Amino acid sequence: MKPVVFNNTVLRDGHQSLAATRMKTDQMLPICPVLDNIGFGALETWGGATIDSGLRFLGEFPFDRLDTLKKACPKTKHMMLFRGQNMVGYQHYADDIVEAFVNTSARHGMDIFRVFDALNDTRNLECAISAVKRAGKEAHGTICYTSSPVHTVEKFVKMGCELEEMGASGIVLKDMAGLVPPYIAYKIIKGLKDNVKIPVLFHTHDTTGLGATSYYAAIDAGVDAVDVSVVPFANGTAQPDAARMIAMLADHERKPSYDTKALSEIREFLKGVYAQLGAYTMPKNEVIDSDALNYQVPGGMLSNFRNQLKEQKMEDKFEAVFAEVPYVREKLGWIPLVTPTSQIVGTQAMMNVKFGRWKMFTPQAMDIALGYYGRTPAPVDPEIRALAAKNSGKDPIECRPADLKKPGMEDLRKTLREKGLKDDDEHCVIYAMFPQQLEDIYKKPRSAYELKKPAPKSSLSGKGKGEFSLNIDGVSHKVVIEEI
Repeated sequence: MKPVVFNNTVLRDGHQSLAATRMKTDQMLPICPVLDNIGFGALETWGGATIDSGLRFLGEFPFDRLDTLKKACPKTKHMMLFRGQNMVGYQHYADDIVEAFVNTSARHGMDIFRVFDALNDTRNLECAISAVKRAGKEAHGTICYTSSPVHTVEKFVKMGCELEEMGASGIVLKDMAGLVPPYIAYKIIKGLKDNVKIPVLFHTHDTTGLGATSYYAAIDAGVDAVDVSVVPFANGTAQPDAARMIAMLADHERKPSYDTKALSEIREFLKGVYAQLGAYTMPKNEVIDSDALNYQVPGGMLSNFRNQLKEQKMEDKFEAVFAEVPYVREKLGWIPLVTPTSQIVGTQAMMNVKFGRWKMFTPQAMDIALGYYGRTPAPVDPEIRALAAKNSGKDPIECRPADLKKPGMEDLRKTLREKGLKDDDEHCVIYAMFPQQLEDIYKKPRSAYELKKPAPKSSLSGKGKGEFSLNIDGVSHKVVIEEI
């Protein structure tokens, strides 16, 4: 059998899950040549929360990051996480905006689009998958794994077959909270491999301690590729570490051959970056948490939500809020928890704890209850749906939510021109999702995006000396490790 392929997530999901998505592009660049030369199947460099976080906290225009990383890593395919009709935002957008986002991302060098829908409603994937295929890029149809009374192995396999028929070039089992046990992972992957002709991939987190062993089971079942990261942005709420997976596969017939010395270089460099991001890292995100099997919260949300509770002075309510999550999820139709549903359910759980159940019903949670995010896996609780209709003044819908959206690109161009901003596709699609954040990066001083605390000194240890250097557009980026 062929060796399993490793995709690497350290430049996206690794720091999203363990450092609240705060790694700057400049902090990535020195290690890009090493990452690019290892031979990973793909590097996840964009998408997910990196676009929102980059705008909101780092003052970075998203397409500038993509351009820079594409030049820094020209040999390896670039991969992004794409929320279907939500793009990388938190609501549904018109088809022409989704198509423009795909075309623009492809033009800037994105190779693989991991397309998912938070409710596993395949109607919300059709537009994005079709656009990716027309752009000549790879569309990975993605299944969000969760467990509930209405989710079964057979239904996940059936969804994979539907995605293949839709035109997907690969099928991904996305386990965003590290919930899938090894044998169930084996059965789902085996079922997909037996029923589809396109590659099958697997993405998980090690939040509950199951991630690495579930990868092993999936590799036995014939999975084509798995996602790994690099310590210190690995394990815990992130993906299993690449070196750890190589060690786990010792003497396995499908063990891949990756340069472990190069992985060690990356690890040593990233220790310094991790120290610089100390204001956003939390030890609780780095340890196994079996309670996550109950509240099913994805790794990226754990990292960001702990920070949000801290900002709201509700740190002491963490356990109560997350104990409320399964209740909210059930009432809203056993929806999977992945952006944006994880944030919506998490916020509603926080409101329930703070004010009493459903006393403060958030607009986004009401929209889920009424069908404005798509078809839920199980029916929404009738009383909750009726309350949502009463509070919002909206009627429930059964159609694909985007069918209610009018084309939006021309209106976006007009708005941007009126504001004195660029009206190209790049700015239009970003403004559609993050209007205030886009305006802010042109108005706020650079100092507004600096770390609130002085960055700690590098925590590199050991002996040796080395230099990483990269030149992009005439600008040299260097990190020197002196003998210590």
